[in-house]
Amino acid sequence: SQALVADGIGRKDADAVRGICRIVFNWGLILGLTLSSVLWIGTSSGLLTDFFTSDELTRIELGKLLTIVILAQPLNSFVFAADGVLQGAGEFAYQAKSMALSVVCAFSMFIVLEYTSFGHDIILGGDGDTLVNVWWGLITLQCMRGLTSIVKLVEETGPINLIGGKEAYSRID
Repeated sequence: SQALVADGIGRKDADAVRGICRIVFNWGLILGLTLSSVLWIGTSSGLLTDFFTSDELTRIELGKLLTIVILAQPLNSFVFAADGVLQGAGEFAYQAKSMALSVVCAFSMFIVLEYTSFGHDIILGGDGDTLVNVWWGLITLQCMRGLTSIVKLVEETGPINLIGGKEAYSRID
């Protein structure tokens, strides 16, 4: 998507850029849902955990993590697709700033989950599992990256402007 988006912007073809974005995001959604489904089938059948270990305690811990990983795949696929689109549009500085914000939010989520009664009692139901907290921090990171990507993707004066008309493409027109 990087090269195709850059080419569309270089040709000042807003329709091509939007079309490429739609295709990339649709395939990302399909692949994210497919991977979630495959992981869910592998986890629920026990095949995936059996592949890694025969130790019951390890299987229990893997089960906690695999549930989070399964639920995160559609989000991850969107974020990675958005990375390609935004990089093709030359939005490297924006991505660096949004990553810094995302890291601060992810770290804050981990601290709340790990060290406060709010994190233990309300969010996780008293679980207090550090490894699970790390993964919830990673989900927070991806959520923030997704939100910041959406902001740039739909920005009226931005290089992509997925919901606007051609007239809104200040960097293309």
